[in-house]
Amino acid sequence: MAALKERYEIAKEAYRAMGVDTDRALEELKKIPISLHCWQGDDVIGFDGAGSLSGGIQTTGNYPGKARTPEELMADIDKVLSLVPGRHRVNLHASYAIFGDSQWVDRDRIEPKHFRKWVEFAKERGLGLDFNPTCFSHPKAEFGTLSSENPEVRRFWIDHCIACLRISEYFAEELGTPATMNIWIPDGFKDIPGDRTASRARLKDSLDQILASGYDRSKVNVAVESKVFGIGMESMTVGSHEFYMNYAAKNDILCLLDNGHYHPTEAVSDKISSMLLFFDKVALHVTRGVRWDSDHVVLFDDETREIAKEIVRNGADRVLLALDFFDASINRIAAWTVGMRSMEKALLYALLQPNRELAELQEKRDFTKLMMLMEELKCYPFGDVWNYYCEINGVPAKEDWYPAVMDYEKEVLSKRA
Repeated sequence: MAALKERYEIAKEAYRAMGVDTDRALEELKKIPISLHCWQGDDVIGFDGAGSLSGGIQTTGNYPGKARTPEELMADIDKVLSLVPGRHRVNLHASYAIFGDSQWVDRDRIEPKHFRKWVEFAKERGLGLDFNPTCFSHPKAEFGTLSSENPEVRRFWIDHCIACLRISEYFAEELGTPATMNIWIPDGFKDIPGDRTASRARLKDSLDQILASGYDRSKVNVAVESKVFGIGMESMTVGSHEFYMNYAAKNDILCLLDNGHYHPTEAVSDKISSMLLFFDKVALHVTRGVRWDSDHVVLFDDETREIAKEIVRNGADRVLLALDFFDASINRIAAWTVGMRSMEKALLYALLQPNRELAELQEKRDFTKLMMLMEELKCYPFGDVWNYYCEINGVPAKEDWYPAVMDYEKEVLSKRA
C-alpha cells in the first residue's frame, strides 16, 4: 500500500500541473455504476429451459466451467465483483427466471416471484438490477416476435414485454433504484425484403401496446435497442437505428446504443453528444465488435476510451451504462473482470483529462496544441492512479487479481462437469 500511495502522490502532482484533481476524479468514478451482464457466465443460456441459442446470437468456444445453476452463476458474479472496484449493478435477461418450487410458466406469464432470489441477491450486496425481455431462443421467436405476421405470436411477445415491465417495477420497489428495461428483438430478413414497411408498422403497434399497459416512469427506464444486422437477418432488421431513435423520441423513452450494432465505420462515441442534445438520457451497451457484432470482451482500447470521454464530458448521470459481451473461449470470470475493469479504466482516463482546457482550445481552433496535449496525456501516469483506486477500494491492483481467478478455476470451475 505504501508504494502504491507514493506512486499515486507523484502522479497526483503531475496531473495537478495539468489542472486535473486526481482525488476528485476518484470520487467521481465511485458515482458511476456499470451494469454487469449476467449472460457472460453461462453463454446466454438462462434457466427457463431454452437450452440453446437462436435469433442471430452465437457464443463460440467451450472453455470448461460455465455456470449451470442460479447458485453457480451468483457465485461467479460474486467472484467478479470482488475483483472490480466500486459499487455496480447486475443486468438480467428474462430467461434467467428462477422457478424453484414454483410451476414453470412460459415467458408471457413470468412474474416478479420468479426473480425473488435475484432481488435477495442484489439486496444483500447493495446492487441495483436492470432487465431485458428475452425475445430469442424460443420456438415462438423463429419467424419474428413483436413484428410477426402471426397475431398469436405477436400477442405472446407483447404479453412477455408487459410482464417484464411488472418485474422491472418490482426490482425498483425492492431495491430503491430505478431499473432500466431494454427491448431488443431479432426480427429481420435474410435476403432483400419485398416490403419493409408492414413489419415495422407491426413493431410500432406492438411497442405502443406495451407502453399503453402503463408503468411507473420513476421506477422503470424503458429503452429500445437497434441492430444493423445479425445471422439470418443480414439484409434488413425491423428494429433499425432510425426506427428506434424516432420511436424513442416520440414516446419519451430511451434509445439504447450498442457499439457493436452499427456499421464498422460508425462510432457510438460520436453519437452520444448528438443523442443527449435531444434526449434527457441515453442508454449504452458497451461491447467490442471484431468486423461485426461479435461481442468480444471489452478492452481499454481507443473506442472504449472515446465512449468514456463522451460519458464524462456530457454528464455521467445522463448515461445508463451496461456491458454486453459473451466469450466462451476463455475463462468466463476473467472475461467479465477484464471487461468491467477496462470500462472503469476508460472512465477514469476520461476523468483525468483536462476537459475544460481541451474544449477551450477547440473553441479557439488551436488544433495544434489540442492534438499535442491529447497525445502527451497518453504518457501521463494514469496507471498509478488506477492502481491506487483499486487499493483503496479493497480489490487487487495491476494484474494481481488474476491468481484469484485461477484459484477459483481450480477449486470451483474445474469441478463443474
